[in-house]
Amino acid sequence: MIENRVVITGLGVCAPNGTTVSDFTHAIKHGISGVRHQPELERLGFSCKIAAAPEIDENRVQQYFTPLEMKSLDSPGIVYGVIAGLDAWKDAGLEPADRNEPDWESGTIFGTGTSGIDKFRWAINRIDELQIRKLGSTVVAQTMASGVSAFISGKLGMGNWVTTNSSACATGTESILMAFEHIKSGKAKRMLAGSTSDSGPYIWGGFDAMKVCTFKHNGQPEKGSRPMSATASGFVPGSGAGAMVLESLESAIARGAKIYAEIIGGHTNSGGQRGSGTMTAPNPQAVQRCIVKAVESAGIGPDEIEVINGHLTATAKDALEIENWKGALGCSADHFPYINSLKGMVGHCISAAGSIECVASVLQLHEGFIFGNVNCEDLNPEINALIAKNRVPVKLINKRFNVLAKASFGFGDVNACIILKRFENG
Repeated sequence: MIENRVVITGLGVCAPNGTTVSDFTHAIKHGISGVRHQPELERLGFSCKIAAAPEIDENRVQQYFTPLEMKSLDSPGIVYGVIAGLDAWKDAGLEPADRNEPDWESGTIFGTGTSGIDKFRWAINRIDELQIRKLGSTVVAQTMASGVSAFISGKLGMGNWVTTNSSACATGTESILMAFEHIKSGKAKRMLAGSTSDSGPYIWGGFDAMKVCTFKHNGQPEKGSRPMSATASGFVPGSGAGAMVLESLESAIARGAKIYAEIIGGHTNSGGQRGSGTMTAPNPQAVQRCIVKAVESAGIGPDEIEVINGHLTATAKDALEIENWKGALGCSADHFPYINSLKGMVGHCISAAGSIECVASVLQLHEGFIFGNVNCEDLNPEINALIAKNRVPVKLINKRFNVLAKASFGFGDVNACIILKRFENG
């Protein structure tokens, strides 16, 4: 069977440090942080009183939702996802389907961890107060896990595969790989892939209780997220959404679309919570196997990877992730690829992390730059013992390169790794 080549023809993002692709690109090139003090977290007694969430005013939201939808909308994750998704579709030069017939060749896989948790809380309170008749007709659409993909597909008229995946912090990268396989096998011409995450204390509270979030930089929010730093003390919770249009190369060329990059391979797996893998910790053997299989599926050698965009959350596991990359790629300290983490600027956006970071990865490939690692001037000595310090840039590097590997790892011991390549039509 002939397999389709799959390219990326549209990008959309709703991130804490930029809610348009142009603003986001400027932010990651200049190390602009989206982490801010959160008075509500302080009021509720959180240890971590800082977080990162997109800043969107009502006028912007009204561009994407009807007045009727706006009337009862209380699901930040759906708002972020619809903005990122529709922006990606527009960026690809595509239009919604005709009102009378869906676009059978287009679909969406848009992941999330939860949906409409604020709406859910409101509905639970109404029910407990014996006011079920006041719930209205939108609670289900906003709180069902597939709410975001349902909203997007309805606005664009998609008639192909429409679904929502959920794999904790690997959700975003996994959704792109699912869409990639669907187009590669010839089951669709175009897929809108991405993921989203709600904002607020009801999403972030569980992590605060687990003591995995930092509490040492509440007075300096922009310094709080410190991936690979010797003074990293836990992650900063975040939220937002990232999206991209994947398309068969044949379709993209036929309509003269702009091509950002090509997806040449990827892999997902699980460590089965065996060995040292647990519900919250990755099995190193599975992580390395995921990376190795992704590289093999791309048909390249591990020495061809020039840049890694890591998962790297600013926890004690950062050094272990570097060790896993080094073991999987079989490279020396001096020949380790450049590696960076977006989380220094946007915190850990949970189920949206992978998709936002994939957008950042594609932008680096397309425009020829490697963004610096924010708050990593004091590299963790355990990491410095594994790789040369200059492999962890702290300032922007303007450099044209060809291959980038991006991986995400999630609770439940699940892994996803994708291989992106600068587009060459040959």
